[in-house]
Amino acid sequence: MNRAAEPEYAAFSRRLLPETAPLLGVRLPKLRAMAKRIAKENAEAFLNSASCDTFEEIMLQGMVIGAADLPLEDTLQRITDFLLKIDNWSVCDSFCCGLKIAEKEPDALWDFIVPLLSDERAYFVRFAVVMLLDFFIDEAHLDAVLSLLSGVHHPADCAVTAVAWAYSVCCARFPQQTIVYLADAPLCDAVFAKTVRKCCESRRVSAQDKSQLRQMLAARRSAL
Repeated sequence: MNRAAEPEYAAFSRRLLPETAPLLGVRLPKLRAMAKRIAKENAEAFLNSASCDTFEEIMLQGMVIGAADLPLEDTLQRITDFLLKIDNWSVCDSFCCGLKIAEKEPDALWDFIVPLLSDERAYFVRFAVVMLLDFFIDEAHLDAVLSLLSGVHHPADCAVTAVAWAYSVCCARFPQQTIVYLADAPLCDAVFAKTVRKCCESRRVSAQDKSQLRQMLAARRSAL
């Protein structure tokens, strides 16, 4: 892995992730290619012996779990173990998007995710929220997702930001239903404000919907 490291990229990444494990500076596409090869060769042997000395080594483990063809129960146990190693948004979010088992076993993953939304550990919560926004914001799950997000109360910024991000994805895909829900959703002021900001930053939310959301935020603030 050291041969793929780029010191300048490591310095750039360190500014974005100042509190993570040491960074080598290996770009994500190279890590994904390594993960695919390892997953085909012997994923379990790698995962049983992998170290956590650097950001890239931790990231690679998550990618291998996502790419490996393991039985469902083994995968869920690997996910549970890996969640304890996550301490930054980059590893969390990359891990989530690579878990293709969510497409193969959506019901099992849904049942696994939902209890984590009320976990005391911030990155367990962020993992669950990002999994929802990556795999479950569709017509069949929309009402449940909107309701579940309003029940997330972890104060950590990584969790609050994930909830706002998830609402912005809901708004992009299902604007009418989401805006109607947000009008009366039991959200604290901080979450509501960040949700509006995330929606307004999204290129997939229309100008008209952004204007309506800003008006809702202004009305909420004037009522304080």
